Amino acid sequence: MMDPFTLCIISIVLLALMGLPVGHAMIASSILYLMLAGLDMGTAAEQILNGLFSSYILLAVPLFILAAELMNSGSMTLRLLAFCNAFVGRFPGGLALVNVVQSIIFAGMSGSALADAAGTGKMMQKMMTEGGKYPPAFAAALTASTAVIGPIIPPSIPMVIYALVSDASIGYLFLAGMIPGLLMGLVQAAIVLTSARRRSFPVEEPVPVRKMPGIVVKAFPVLMMPVVLLGGIYGGATTPTEAAAIAALYALVISALLYNSVSAGAVYHSLLSSARTTSSIGMLIAGALVFNYVVTIENVPTMLSQWLSGFDLSPVMFLLIVNLVLLALGCLLEGTTVLLVIVPVFIPTANALGIDLVHFGVVCVVNIMLGLITPPYGLLLFVMSNISGKSLHAIIREILPFLLALIAALLLITLVPDISLWLPRQFGYKG
Repeated sequence: MMDPFTLCIISIVLLALMGLPVGHAMIASSILYLMLAGLDMGTAAEQILNGLFSSYILLAVPLFILAAELMNSGSMTLRLLAFCNAFVGRFPGGLALVNVVQSIIFAGMSGSALADAAGTGKMMQKMMTEGGKYPPAFAAALTASTAVIGPIIPPSIPMVIYALVSDASIGYLFLAGMIPGLLMGLVQAAIVLTSARRRSFPVEEPVPVRKMPGIVVKAFPVLMMPVVLLGGIYGGATTPTEAAAIAALYALVISALLYNSVSAGAVYHSLLSSARTTSSIGMLIAGALVFNYVVTIENVPTMLSQWLSGFDLSPVMFLLIVNLVLLALGCLLEGTTVLLVIVPVFIPTANALGIDLVHFGVVCVVNIMLGLITPPYGLLLFVMSNISGKSLHAIIREILPFLLALIAALLLITLVPDISLWLPRQFGYKG
């Protein structure tokens, strides 16, 4: 007979393959483990409740999701796109550059790659393909690759979850993601400019200088949202969770009162959609809390740390191995699952090797986000295939140059910790 832990792992895999949500599969299989190991069955409920009730930071997740939903339901996104087009639309591949720039700005508001793709992504797909300006598969590939910037530049839902499992400072994690996120946007812009010249992509009609002030004024309340959010956190006025609540309220006030672009029905739909997304993430977190308890009982992190120490790995070699593992898992599993179940197993080894946990968090989150666009099962590839109506094969062919450029950026972020840590250190971080 197999030991209870092996049966628990097999049970999770089988239940997931049968179509049960991963969170439910982890809860059911962990309860099976507790039964077979002769442990108290009430421990499962206790771990869920203790983990959720003691993690105030988790309240930021539904609030950031709601803020993004409210932005997408109003005209805030359209004003943002008009602002980006006024400044970069005149360059070769103008609309493609608009796609990159708006993702960088929108990243400071939503914290979710899927929110970026489902919100501004739909609009960019329509704008880029109107009149045959860009091939639909290229537009879809670009939108998918720019969406991964969202959870790197703060606010970031994956970094909130990483903070939960690592006890790293969420404020410093947010700061650590800024320069890596901008680096990812820079390499994408370079690919766009190269492709624009090679494939003769169109240049947008320049916006007259006299119209620029009006466009900036209209977009100014939208552009102020990241300033309000991050200013509250780093000015010491709010916690990240309180800042998320302010962001949601700000999006509602701007859309409903200032722009008058959202109805009561749209607000209700945003609340409903946010509740569904939050419930899905909540079940994953609940399942992971119970399963992590099982993993702790089995002493898996310590055994892995001891096993890896036998190879006499350097910090760089360990980080490269983590990159390979997370890139592979990221294209097979949902990112939250990887953060909650796989990453905690690596944290003790990272600590033992003297790797800074804030830098490690950025490396992990970037890996998991790239998994969303890694063939064949990257979730964003399926999302954009559905939005664009193009085959997965066509989108994968177009996304490969972007993916390779982003992997090069990831390698740089991994090998040069100061890319992540320079900005937090300016705000007092001692790591």
